[in-house]
Amino acid sequence: MYHEKRGRGNRRNFGPKRFPPKPVEIGKEYDVEILELSRRGEGIARIEGLVCFIPDTNPGEHVKVRITRISSRFAEGEAVEKLEGEQAEEKAESTTEKEDTDDSTTEQKEPTSKP
Repeated sequence: MYHEKRGRGNRRNFGPKRFPPKPVEIGKEYDVEILELSRRGEGIARIEGLVCFIPDTNPGEHVKVRITRISSRFAEGEAVEKLEGEQAEEKAESTTEKEDTDDSTTEQKEPTSKP
Protein backbone atom coordinates (compact mmCIF):
# COMPACT_ATOMS: atom_id res chain seq x y z
CA MET A 1 0.00 0.00 0.00
CA TYR A 2 2.48 2.60 1.14
CA HIS A 3 5.12 1.34 -1.30
CA GLU A 4 2.80 1.07 -4.30
CA LYS A 5 4.09 2.07 -7.66
CA ARG A 6 2.83 5.52 -8.50
CA GLY A 7 2.98 5.36 -12.28
CA ARG A 8 6.73 5.73 -12.61
CA GLY A 9 7.23 2.22 -13.84
CA ASN A 10 10.62 0.62 -13.86
CA ARG A 11 13.55 2.60 -12.44
CA ARG A 12 15.69 1.63 -15.41
CA ASN A 13 13.91 4.34 -17.44
CA PHE A 14 15.75 7.12 -15.63
CA GLY A 15 18.56 8.79 -17.50
CA PRO A 16 18.96 10.66 -20.76
CA LYS A 17 16.16 10.50 -23.30
CA ARG A 18 16.85 8.46 -26.39
CA PHE A 19 16.46 10.20 -29.72
CA PRO A 20 14.95 8.37 -32.69
CA PRO A 21 17.13 7.41 -35.67
CA LYS A 22 18.12 10.35 -37.86
CA PRO A 23 16.57 10.82 -41.33
CA VAL A 24 19.99 11.81 -42.76
CA GLU A 25 23.38 10.14 -43.18
CA ILE A 26 26.86 11.65 -43.23
CA GLY A 27 28.14 12.18 -46.78
CA LYS A 28 24.73 11.98 -48.49
CA GLU A 29 23.31 14.93 -50.44
CA TYR A 30 19.82 16.38 -50.02
CA ASP A 31 17.88 19.11 -51.82
CA VAL A 32 16.59 21.59 -49.24
CA GLU A 33 15.14 25.08 -48.94
CA ILE A 34 16.73 27.45 -46.44
CA LEU A 35 13.93 28.64 -44.15
CA GLU A 36 15.66 31.05 -41.75
CA LEU A 37 18.99 32.22 -40.30
CA SER A 38 20.53 31.04 -37.04
CA ARG A 39 22.09 33.35 -34.46
CA ARG A 40 25.49 32.54 -35.94
CA GLY A 41 24.33 33.53 -39.44
CA GLU A 42 24.00 30.01 -40.83
CA GLY A 43 21.03 28.97 -42.91
CA ILE A 44 18.52 26.63 -41.27
CA ALA A 45 16.74 23.90 -43.20
CA ARG A 46 14.71 20.92 -42.02
CA ILE A 47 14.98 17.42 -43.42
CA GLU A 48 12.04 15.35 -42.21
CA GLY A 49 11.88 17.50 -39.08
CA LEU A 50 15.60 17.38 -38.26
CA VAL A 51 17.18 20.85 -38.09
CA CYS A 52 20.18 21.26 -40.39
CA PHE A 53 22.62 24.19 -40.24
CA ILE A 54 24.19 25.20 -43.55
CA PRO A 55 26.77 28.06 -43.59
CA ASP A 56 26.94 30.67 -46.40
CA THR A 57 23.25 30.40 -47.31
CA ASN A 58 20.30 32.79 -47.07
CA PRO A 59 16.57 32.27 -46.47
CA GLY A 60 14.64 31.40 -49.61
CA GLU A 61 17.52 29.69 -51.40
CA HIS A 62 17.21 26.15 -52.71
CA VAL A 63 20.49 24.31 -52.30
CA LYS A 64 21.93 20.83 -52.53
CA VAL A 65 23.51 20.00 -49.16
CA ARG A 66 26.09 17.38 -48.17
CA ILE A 67 25.76 16.34 -44.50
CA THR A 68 29.08 16.68 -42.64
CA ARG A 69 28.08 16.13 -38.99
CA ILE A 70 25.12 14.65 -37.12
CA SER A 71 24.43 15.54 -33.50
CA SER A 72 21.71 14.26 -31.19
CA ARG A 73 19.34 17.13 -32.05
CA PHE A 74 20.64 18.64 -35.30
CA ALA A 75 22.85 18.11 -38.32
CA GLU A 76 25.42 20.30 -40.07
CA GLY A 77 26.15 20.36 -43.77
CA GLU A 78 27.81 22.26 -46.57
CA ALA A 79 26.16 23.71 -49.65
CA VAL A 80 27.29 21.76 -52.71
CA GLU A 81 25.38 23.84 -55.26
CA LYS A 82 22.67 26.46 -55.32
CA LEU A 83 19.83 25.07 -57.38
CA GLU A 84 17.47 27.96 -58.00
CA GLY A 85 19.96 30.82 -57.84
CA GLU A 86 22.13 29.67 -60.75
CA GLN A 87 19.15 28.83 -62.93
CA ALA A 88 17.57 32.21 -62.20
CA GLU A 89 20.81 34.03 -63.08
CA GLU A 90 21.07 32.19 -66.40
CA LYS A 91 17.49 33.14 -67.25
CA ALA A 92 18.14 36.76 -66.30
CA GLU A 93 21.26 36.89 -68.49
CA SER A 94 19.43 35.43 -71.48
CA THR A 95 16.56 37.92 -71.13
CA THR A 96 18.94 40.89 -70.87
CA GLU A 97 20.71 39.71 -74.02
CA LYS A 98 17.37 39.60 -75.84
CA GLU A 99 16.49 43.10 -74.59
CA ASP A 100 19.86 44.40 -75.78
CA THR A 101 19.30 42.99 -79.27
CA ASP A 102 15.74 44.37 -79.33
CA ASP A 103 16.99 47.84 -78.35
CA SER A 104 19.61 47.85 -81.09
CA THR A 105 17.07 46.90 -83.77
CA THR A 106 14.59 49.55 -82.66
CA GLU A 107 17.30 52.21 -82.68
CA GLN A 108 18.10 51.42 -86.32
CA LYS A 109 14.45 51.55 -87.36
CA GLU A 110 13.71 54.96 -85.85
CA PRO A 111 13.79 57.65 -88.53
CA THR A 112 15.74 60.79 -87.87
CA SER A 113 14.11 64.01 -88.94
CA LYS A 114 15.69 67.43 -89.10
CA PRO A 115 13.63 70.60 -88.61
